[in-house]
Amino acid sequence: MTEASLVWLSEQEIVELVDLNDAIEALERGLRWEGEGNALNIPKALGTWADGSSMHALGSVFTQNAYCGWKAWVNTKRGATAVFVLFDANNGKLLATMEAASLGQMRTSAISGLATRWMAAEDADEMALIGTGAQSLTQVAAVSVVRPLKRLKVFSPNKERREAFVAKAAASFDFEVVASDTVESAVDGTPIVTTITRAEEPFLTASMLARGCHLNAVGAILPARAEFTQDVFERADLVVGDYLPNLQRASREFIEYFEKGAGDWSDVKLLGALIAENGKRPAGADITLFKAMGMGISDLSVAILAYERSVEKGLGIAIPQPSRKEPRWRAMATV
Repeated sequence: MTEASLVWLSEQEIVELVDLNDAIEALERGLRWEGEGNALNIPKALGTWADGSSMHALGSVFTQNAYCGWKAWVNTKRGATAVFVLFDANNGKLLATMEAASLGQMRTSAISGLATRWMAAEDADEMALIGTGAQSLTQVAAVSVVRPLKRLKVFSPNKERREAFVAKAAASFDFEVVASDTVESAVDGTPIVTTITRAEEPFLTASMLARGCHLNAVGAILPARAEFTQDVFERADLVVGDYLPNLQRASREFIEYFEKGAGDWSDVKLLGALIAENGKRPAGADITLFKAMGMGISDLSVAILAYERSVEKGLGIAIPQPSRKEPRWRAMATV
């Protein structure tokens, strides 16, 4: 395979080429470029239909290194599929297509890790996780990369799943992992809280959160869902999001607060801007809040790294470049 080849990268190859630590550093670089004006997000295209099914597309461009790309996925109760398509932003050439489930997991977790790196107290060593779905373990892993965790408290409303996750996490990490019977007991006194659920009604209130807590709210990415109540905003000394148009379109928590006049959208700082400015957690902050909706820069950052390493190592299946042919037609017959 040469650099000019169009390559197909499988899930197996993606995880061989990039680990979560790599993804965090790649995303930090991409977000810094965004904050410096060298990257462009394209607002999410989103459609929903019966039974909670949805289809999504996210795009972005890096003018810094001339890559652009799209991730598209469909999520249904019977399954989900995601793919990423990478282009050369200078000449429009298609460079790679790749399976994007693991890529999506890494970028979703990586941005939580970065938010924690830049927003949580430096001495924070305990975490609460609310939600035990497919993305939950890598959420913990990302925080463990940026903070030296000593203890993880886990809550999920399903006791069986909660205990199964605790066993899996305990086998995956060196720190203590315990199950909590309630949201309140999980977050009580805990300096880092991550919510990654499909909740349709908010379950986390401001009074539950300890002073000095950093909250990563990354689960509710559809307008019908919410994880935290409006009073969390009132205690937050720093509110950060990944991409404002996606928050304004699809975050129920943010829409209900800011569009009803309780706050001003200009108060929401973007993580890319915080990183580019080398910003810091406010001294004596009560709560810091990070909300991720998903954005193209996150996927593109990880996809570029996977592609460049695939070229270096000769991995992937070379496939033909797209070609152009004139369309055919059949004219209506004359009478």
